[in-house]
Amino acid sequence: MDRKLGLGARATAAGLLASATLIALPTVAHAATHTISEIQGTTRISPYNGSTVTTTGIVTAIRSTGSSRGFWIQSVTGDGNAATSDAIFVYRGTGSINTAVGNKVTVTGRVSEYYPDSAGGTQSLTELTSASWTTNSTGNALPSPATISDATVPAAYTRTNNGGSINSFPLDPATYALDYYESLEGMRVAIGSTPVIAPTNTYDETWVNLKPAQVNSARGGSLYSSYGSQNSGRLEITSLLSTAFPKATVGDTFASATGVLDYSEFGGYTLAATSLGALTPGGVAKETTAAQSPGQLSVATYNVENLDPTDPAAKFTALAQGIVNNLQAPDIVALEEVQDNDGPADNGTVSATTTMSTLISAIRTAGGPAYSYTQINPQNDTDGGEPGGNIRQVFLYNPARVGFTARGNATATTANSVTSVGGVAQLTYNPGRIAPADSAWSSSRKPLAAEFTFGGQKYFVIANHFVSKGGDQPLHSQYQPPARSSETQRNSQGSVENSFVDSILAAQPDAHVIALGDLNDFPFSTAVANLEGGVLTDLVDTLAAAQQYTYVYDGNSQVLDHTLVSASITNVDYDIVHINSEFSDQTSDHDPQVARITP
Repeated sequence: MDRKLGLGARATAAGLLASATLIALPTVAHAATHTISEIQGTTRISPYNGSTVTTTGIVTAIRSTGSSRGFWIQSVTGDGNAATSDAIFVYRGTGSINTAVGNKVTVTGRVSEYYPDSAGGTQSLTELTSASWTTNSTGNALPSPATISDATVPAAYTRTNNGGSINSFPLDPATYALDYYESLEGMRVAIGSTPVIAPTNTYDETWVNLKPAQVNSARGGSLYSSYGSQNSGRLEITSLLSTAFPKATVGDTFASATGVLDYSEFGGYTLAATSLGALTPGGVAKETTAAQSPGQLSVATYNVENLDPTDPAAKFTALAQGIVNNLQAPDIVALEEVQDNDGPADNGTVSATTTMSTLISAIRTAGGPAYSYTQINPQNDTDGGEPGGNIRQVFLYNPARVGFTARGNATATTANSVTSVGGVAQLTYNPGRIAPADSAWSSSRKPLAAEFTFGGQKYFVIANHFVSKGGDQPLHSQYQPPARSSETQRNSQGSVENSFVDSILAAQPDAHVIALGDLNDFPFSTAVANLEGGVLTDLVDTLAAAQQYTYVYDGNSQVLDHTLVSASITNVDYDIVHINSEFSDQTSDHDPQVARITP
């Protein structure tokens, strides 16, 4: 996925929060007094939304940094209704916070439903804004935290509403996990010993799963194996502490955590910790695949996450070591997200010669082969991804092991085609792009098709990077089931590429075809089914279910990267090599994979 796009989205959310402090709201002299539970109500939207109210509670936690500063207050006793939260966040933006944990305060403020994303596709946070408060007493004991556990979290993730909003439904915390978490919004909560299912990311966030039955990957993650397997026990963990956040790896275990239940556009319901127990390592190590035998063709795919010469040298070194050591120096490597020579500088540069020479040099330094490469420069700013970066697919190949003969002089806009020469399929251009003018590839990477030879046989290899999932509603959306609008384009991309594969097989029914790369979609998706089209087999389906993941997102271990082969390729050793997705020291956010083909 184009992960750097997330930085802009996060900045937008922060900007929205910051801008909220600029709105001057009128002061109401005699605001109605309500308990916090009454303000929260029994649905996701406060019955007093937009009204100015007065309420009283104990300050349980403070967020004193960033653009969403504020503090949480909670009723001393609550109302006894499981569907109503007994706490609320008092939003201060970047303003001062003149209070302390343990203070009992009376707050007057405007009830607001804040949606973290600008489009309103997420759920909302009920807040008090433009608030003033008085301190009634200090040093009070905090309300006891509610325990979140396997027993308390429902197995069912959410109710559905034909894609409509679930905001108006009364909360049913005993039946639906999203309702359960919403019923605890802002409250003090605690978890016991809980496994980590996603690595700590660059924002000091990680995920755990409270339901052991959902910790089902081979190495301790939670598999996203269908649209209905959202994994209701997932919970994001962040910190309100001043100490460094621990660098967690999938398979580790937190002894405990206590904090307040927050909500984020990036991950959904979140335990913002005021206390974190010890993190015990689970011993998960980075994998190394088997080496190909002299008679096996080794073909890999690796999304190198916006690689460009401005990246630290350590990234090139780590990628090179991964290719040489963990992947055992494959004969062909399809790379995705290779950027141009100046990366995100948007100045018209499209060549990636420096990017590639730097990587190839690093591979040689790591003890790898003298790779050659082939690719086609995209048109400037037309293929999506980070603005100015001009990401593209590139084939690395080892000329000591495989043959490659360039044919024609295709450009970014030249459509490749297939001819038959003596009953043998042949690409008109080697390499060449597939249907670059087709609307399926608008603002997206065009597939790169190339011919290689090994052991006297020809292999047609197609490197892919389908359009990202940007714009899709999150699993924790207020709209259920969430809309996956980006699928429409990927579905078309799968169909267009399948037609090209059909043309190869029409020219030569027993042709060896390999389509691989970052498809940005799941094995059970329509896009992948369209690409398969009855003529390709997705090798991920040949693995045990517990091994089927290449990427971890919001605590879900999922497959986005694929290798598909035609029927003539029958003897394959296939391996997803887990060296990134489970670890906080990622070289890329994707795991690479390799297929060792015995002709």
